[in-house]
Amino acid sequence: MIVSTKKPKWTIPGPDALPLIGRTLNVINFGKDCIAYSNQLFKTYGNVVSLAASGGTNIYSPDTGCPGTVLAHGPDIIRQVTNQHHIYYKSPLSGTLYRQKDKSKRTQPLTNFGVGLFGVNEEAHLQQRKLMMPAFHKNKVESYRDDMVAMTQFEIDQLSINQVCEISQLMQRLTLRIATKTLFGEDINTVDSTAGEVLQEILNCQRSSSIKLFPFDIPGLIFHRYLDLLAEYETKIKKIIADKKAKGADDNDVLSMLIQARYEESGHSLSEDELIAHTGVIFLAGHETTANTLTWTMFFLSQHPQVTYDLVNELDSVLHGESPTIEQLEQLPLLDRVIKESMRVLTSVPWNGRVTSEATELGGYELPKGTEVLVSIYHTHHMPELYEDPEAFKPERWETINPSIYEYNPFSSGPRLCLGAAFAKIEIKIILAMLLQRFRWEYINSQKVDRAGVISIKPKYGLPMIVRPQDRNFNQGVGNVEGNIRESIKLP
Repeated sequence: MIVSTKKPKWTIPGPDALPLIGRTLNVINFGKDCIAYSNQLFKTYGNVVSLAASGGTNIYSPDTGCPGTVLAHGPDIIRQVTNQHHIYYKSPLSGTLYRQKDKSKRTQPLTNFGVGLFGVNEEAHLQQRKLMMPAFHKNKVESYRDDMVAMTQFEIDQLSINQVCEISQLMQRLTLRIATKTLFGEDINTVDSTAGEVLQEILNCQRSSSIKLFPFDIPGLIFHRYLDLLAEYETKIKKIIADKKAKGADDNDVLSMLIQARYEESGHSLSEDELIAHTGVIFLAGHETTANTLTWTMFFLSQHPQVTYDLVNELDSVLHGESPTIEQLEQLPLLDRVIKESMRVLTSVPWNGRVTSEATELGGYELPKGTEVLVSIYHTHHMPELYEDPEAFKPERWETINPSIYEYNPFSSGPRLCLGAAFAKIEIKIILAMLLQRFRWEYINSQKVDRAGVISIKPKYGLPMIVRPQDRNFNQGVGNVEGNIRESIKLP
């Protein structure tokens, strides 16, 4: 996280910067617990607030002249930011590290990494999005059902009854396998080190706070390791692209479809750089977010025995112990409501980051050009004006409410509505249906359950559970939960 010194006109209210350490502490506090810290700021200053009263902070934007960070929430804010495509730009997922791309030959892979649809705006974004849409068409997404089932079944078969399973690791491993197979056509069990596994390591490096503080290519520093992994990924993905092109790129995976795609106007295909950029972003945007949604949903169910009892009954009555077909997924309304409520209570991606391309107005305040705006999906989902008793986990609320896309926003909205939303929903439903029919998952009160992360929220210390036979003793393991998760959801 970088702190800049340039100070254009800045009128957005926020906390003062302390002497000597300046705005650094504001940035650190946000990084430590972005939800709790922004909670305090919103309560004090309203639904549009500056991370520091004088501006000058920089968390997300790769632009060196970033005048400051604005946090905002609410459906009107979401509508304005997501629909004004020409004003609120997206930036590469590498964030401030993107600045390093021209420093040396070793940093050049940053030109493509985390870019894709996140690195283009306005007409270029619309053209490239249109080119990619067939890869996420309903029929295409549904064709991945068998792979999802097979890989979930493989992981189920590795589990041992009455043994501890770290749920977040299980979900990371499972969604990594599914993403790698459906995106690249690679199976983790048949390749020594897949492109997907390397991407996961890159993401783990990027999550470290020290990588932004010390972006130096020196052995022993995490940035050096980061560049090594970027080079390894680029080598792997170039070979996969070359192999697919050589044999006609007719495999049933997203990359093969992107290789065959052509721009309408010119008839040109995507360049190698564009393919590298798009596949990396699709993976990064979809794999970990889905894993975290699954992890939190399993935890919420472990603490709400009646909901779990009713859900398992629904699964048994429709599926009879079998894996769900695409048609059967539509016959599971409670499963759908549980997932919706889980993504409302703790959406995996709490912030929608944008950078203003010109001076503009937001919530009554003037924003200078280059302002980074972090719109809180999380806080919008917890507005009592929109959701009665917002910290309560109540799947039944979805029987009577029908919020707008700006009030319920886990997959964003506007021209940047998540392309992979349908894919994620099917994947989550299949995995939950299979895991919950086979086993009862008992929470272990062995450590705090703390939210952690900014880009994506996951359990800081993991989430161990005991794998029990499906004996329906859902009251076991309920209660005695400690940690900041209790700020997000009411628990026994």
